[in-house]
Amino acid sequence: MSKLLRTAFAFSTLLTISLTAQRPRTTHITDAEVARITSEAILIDTHDDITSKTVAGYDIATANKSGQTDLPRMKGFLGAEFFAVYVGAEYTKDNHSANRALQMIDTVRTDVIAAHPNEFVYATTADDIIRAHAQHKIAALMGIEGGHAIEDSLRLLRDYYALGVRYMTLTHFNTNNWADSQGDFDDPKVTHHNGLTPFGKDVVREMNRLGMMVDISHTADKTFFDALEVSTAPIIASHSSCRAVSDHTRNMTDEMIKALAAKGGTMQINFDCAYLSQRYSDASKPIMAELRPRFMEAQKIEDPVAREAAIEKLEEESTAKLPPATLDDVVAQIDHAVKIGGIDHVGIGTDFDGVGCVPAELSSYDKFPALTRALLEKGYTATDIKKIYGGNLIRVMRAVEQRARELKTTPALETTIATAK
Repeated sequence: MSKLLRTAFAFSTLLTISLTAQRPRTTHITDAEVARITSEAILIDTHDDITSKTVAGYDIATANKSGQTDLPRMKGFLGAEFFAVYVGAEYTKDNHSANRALQMIDTVRTDVIAAHPNEFVYATTADDIIRAHAQHKIAALMGIEGGHAIEDSLRLLRDYYALGVRYMTLTHFNTNNWADSQGDFDDPKVTHHNGLTPFGKDVVREMNRLGMMVDISHTADKTFFDALEVSTAPIIASHSSCRAVSDHTRNMTDEMIKALAAKGGTMQINFDCAYLSQRYSDASKPIMAELRPRFMEAQKIEDPVAREAAIEKLEEESTAKLPPATLDDVVAQIDHAVKIGGIDHVGIGTDFDGVGCVPAELSSYDKFPALTRALLEKGYTATDIKKIYGGNLIRVMRAVEQRARELKTTPALETTIATAK
């Protein structure tokens, strides 16, 4: 593309974004309009950690008194759930990461889908999500959180895909052998590997070949840019918000948002209070510094039920002292992401049941009509809201699936731990 054409394209993109800037709605918004839009939209949440409870025995059909996710509050509002196959960093000890990943996959397939077949349907494609919505069921999908789950083996990556995993977050809060995390340092620009290692780039290429979405939430900034450069399919941030609104290092800079959008990806707004609100983030820093040693001790508790209870108690203790984020903070994050990246590149990744604080007005899926109304009041149209709730993610899934079809004759990469180190 010539420099002139690139300039014209950039101007056209900026003009499109500026023309979609929202003006507050002046006409009356009825409850019927809110209900219709919420019902017609396919609400896709790309990150929910309820699996950390179901794997320990919790039945998702019963009231979740300490969190945000349960079947009664999902039904009628949620179109598709990406259940987190979360593998904590502690499982890297003695190579237990793959074992934990398989347990987490099994809890989705056995304790959620098979246990509740009238409400959930196993899904792996964009078309599966649309079919489930037509059947008034919740499409159940999976995303691995923590690239150390593959134990430096592309063979394991392929096994996870075969078991239904459709995205992988390249890192969690820990840097692994092939990708830098933002969680190791206060400065997300500080790295161990300078982003992705050669093996890490092979992981991204193999994900493209398989049709697994590359997720850059939790990665260091350099890892993000490396993944964006290597991937030949759009990538996602499954649960990240905007650093310009709240400067938490888990959030994305405007530069990152623009780059993600330019390659067709989408960022999914996280409902964690610290990621949403600068006010909350600032207030939480001294409190979290005080509680961090106790959180570290709680993480060492071997019994999973006792460990979860100890962590929840500490989260309750911390949030009781803090000014919570609000519905307005969620709208502000969405609005900023739209202004920077465009309406086609923003979605929802709540992080429900994986964080200690979410806005009370959006503390579960049955409260999404409040967000629908707030977005309408801000000036977003029904079409805009449907894109944010799920349409944009479906577009990305289809692009990733199409890229995999184009690469179907490409041989599988056979790189394993030998080249990872």
